[in-house]
Amino acid sequence: MNAQCSTHVYEVRPRKDHRGVNLLSDALPFGRLWYAEPHAVSNATEYAKFYSRSHDAVIRVYDETGNVIETHEHAGDFKEW
Repeated sequence: MNAQCSTHVYEVRPRKDHRGVNLLSDALPFGRLWYAEPHAVSNATEYAKFYSRSHDAVIRVYDETGNVIETHEHAGDFKEW
């Protein structure tokens, strides 16, 4: 039996009020999370990896002009017994 695994896509975008970043994804139960400084980008990225631990994930980090400045790919850790 083959299980189809979906890829979670996350966006880490700076907030317009310059108070940290938003982590956005359809995979999140409320659609977005707010991370404040310090280490807002790395904290958001680590949370996305953790939340998608059983799924493949693509995490894109954007700058204030909307350009992708980092891309992280995470392979899900799901193991079929």
